[in-house]
Amino acid sequence: MKSAIIIHGTGGYPGENWFPWLKGKLEDEGYLVHVPRFPTPENQDPEHWFEAFEKYEEYIGTGTIIIAHSGGCAFLLRLLEKAATKIRAAVFVAPPLGIMPIAHYKADEPFLKEPFNWEKIRDSAKHFLVFHSEDDPLICIGNGERLAGELGVNLVRLRNAGHFNAKAGYTTFELLLEKLRPIL
Repeated sequence: MKSAIIIHGTGGYPGENWFPWLKGKLEDEGYLVHVPRFPTPENQDPEHWFEAFEKYEEYIGTGTIIIAHSGGCAFLLRLLEKAATKIRAAVFVAPPLGIMPIAHYKADEPFLKEPFNWEKIRDSAKHFLVFHSEDDPLICIGNGERLAGELGVNLVRLRNAGHFNAKAGYTTFELLLEKLRPIL
């Protein structure tokens, strides 16, 4: 089964930014796409996010692509640590890993305070993509650089993309789709 899950970030929700656009594009490619709503900023911690994610676990398989934005990337890393199935791809857009400055560090901290099991994470997906902007006002690019390094992939580094949100003009994300196409 070809499925995709899009994970919003801190203070986010399923209908914002480029999520609805990407959902439509992936559905056009034959994917069953889910965009769960996670509790934020209240109850933004691994326990509550895993609880919110439980009903989507049945859609995870070898043909699954999971795309996460901002604080959702930290949750995706925790999800990959627990993965029983190697998925097709994990995509990280503006990930926080704890390298300051991170504007909403307190909200993301519950996902970041324990060390990540990088070996398990690297083995949990066939493909990885990491996007970060040099001028991200919320999460410094050092976070994206570190994640790309840990995953052994090249960082997709952009200029003037801000935080890849609607405020930065990202209601579509053509480059993400372009980079995903060979994986689909």
